[in-house]
Amino acid sequence: MKARIGYSAWIAGVVQFFAIHWIVESAWARPYSWARNNISDLGNAHCAMQQEPEPRYICSPEHGLMNISFIALGTLLVVGAALTGPMWRRGAIAAIARFLLAGAGLGFALAGLAPADVHENQHILGALLIMGTGNIGLLLAGAGLSIRVPGPLRWATSLLGITAVMALGLFFSHHYLGLGMGGMERVAALPLLVWTLAVGTHGLLHQATRWHDAGSSTTLMAE
Repeated sequence: MKARIGYSAWIAGVVQFFAIHWIVESAWARPYSWARNNISDLGNAHCAMQQEPEPRYICSPEHGLMNISFIALGTLLVVGAALTGPMWRRGAIAAIARFLLAGAGLGFALAGLAPADVHENQHILGALLIMGTGNIGLLLAGAGLSIRVPGPLRWATSLLGITAVMALGLFFSHHYLGLGMGGMERVAALPLLVWTLAVGTHGLLHQATRWHDAGSSTTLMAE
């Protein structure tokens, strides 16, 4: 039961984040750009010209909704990291991976509680937890997942972790490879969310299959 709650938390967290992201960006009078704007621009509390790291005008009328979404996502990521025990191996690597993934959840919550234009230092710390500890946790998760998780999903986990870590280095060094500042930030930040959605969905379906098989066995035995 705990695992089902954990998988469901991951799915709900990611789905609500992307849904609210779309709602909030749609409210911008001056179109929001995935290439030019940071994700956190959606949560900025004031309308102003922002110079760093790239010049852009930010005005997010529904910033409060976005910050609530950040906090909800972070909370649900922590819940998932705590309750998805059956998908992990025993040992230090899995434990560290789960701890770092929970750290990413704390980072999202902090980013929502401290908008970049209100509490910049705290927001930067949140971003570092998301893309730093979170991506390292994702990288380690490839080796920390149980053998019950399909091989392709374990390999994809490692590949996503490598991609996110490399993108983080490019983002901080201002090498955007034609994707723009916002585009490279998304390559660094979104693999974690794609992974939690995929693993959460797989885990939930696996749990449902087990319950169905157990119910079928009980019926056959009764007959």
